[in-house]
Amino acid sequence: MSFIMSRVMNAVTAAIVLLLLVQVLTLLRLPTGFPTSGFLPSSAWPLSRFVPAKDWSRFAYVQYATDEVHLCNSILIFEALHRLGTRPDRVLMHPSSFLVEEGDSSFETHLLRKARDEHNVKLVPIENHDNIVWEKNYPKLLAFNQTEYDRVLVLDSDSTVLQSMDELFLGPPTPVAMPRAYWLHPDNTALTPLLLLAEPSHEFDRITKAVTKADHDEYDINIMEKIYGNSSLALPHRQYALLSSEFRSVTHDSYFGGQREEWDPDKAIHEAKLVHFADWPAPKPWDRAEDDTLDEYQPPCDSNLEPGDESDCRARDIWLRLYNDFTNRRRDICGLRTISVTKMESP
Repeated sequence: MSFIMSRVMNAVTAAIVLLLLVQVLTLLRLPTGFPTSGFLPSSAWPLSRFVPAKDWSRFAYVQYATDEVHLCNSILIFEALHRLGTRPDRVLMHPSSFLVEEGDSSFETHLLRKARDEHNVKLVPIENHDNIVWEKNYPKLLAFNQTEYDRVLVLDSDSTVLQSMDELFLGPPTPVAMPRAYWLHPDNTALTPLLLLAEPSHEFDRITKAVTKADHDEYDINIMEKIYGNSSLALPHRQYALLSSEFRSVTHDSYFGGQREEWDPDKAIHEAKLVHFADWPAPKPWDRAEDDTLDEYQPPCDSNLEPGDESDCRARDIWLRLYNDFTNRRRDICGLRTISVTKMESP
């Protein structure tokens, strides 16, 4: 009888332990919506990396603006991050020549105050040093010098943010993580710094040495490839590096990475958290030409359908919405002054 009771007690104890383990794993699960496919499987995220909300100040979204055009773009990034309720700090690095004194009435000063006062952005003026003109070729790399943070996320200002990317700060330890430049697939597997997740610290010394030895025609992407090309963690491009030109493409083999899938523009934009504007020779959305420019470059409707079916214009509508939303937000947040006019030639 005692043997049977002992077996029962052991079974009950095991069940309780298993139940507690399930509850702990549930509490420590990854943030909702994190991609579990692509280059970064969810199994790569150890539970020890879970960070309580009180520690979000260890992380930061970072931008660097070298002129008023990119300063406005950066503020649009921060406005979106603020609106989406992201939790890490927001840091804007800018040339020390951009002043924030109350008596200064320049347009740059107006935008810097707007970022600071309306979107809780920390302003970090940057002085050139070591005879390196960082703002010309290597602005993204300055993020490695923000050593008050454990991890920083640098977003290309030629982009628009659609969803929070807070989950990236909770990933496995790695000096650098970037998406692949999927549009070069399969001939090239290079990474792209249009989204750069970095762990500041002594890495900045290593980068500074590489920059001092760089040729005059080398840029931040060349430095990153040299140092981290074989060791960087690759992030899934569908979420973190979608090009706007994907909605203009006839084929999507590079986007699918060799997988056999059917293109669905609604699914693509729903998955994307960051969209990078890249539609050459179409103008960037802040270089809008006359009203017919978008009509000239917009994606055509898909008419390759069954007889009697209506044309599929979803890709066109999404592309137009991306451009018009960016332009409208830029006008409302920064003012018309920063929207230039460019006359484009027909392709």
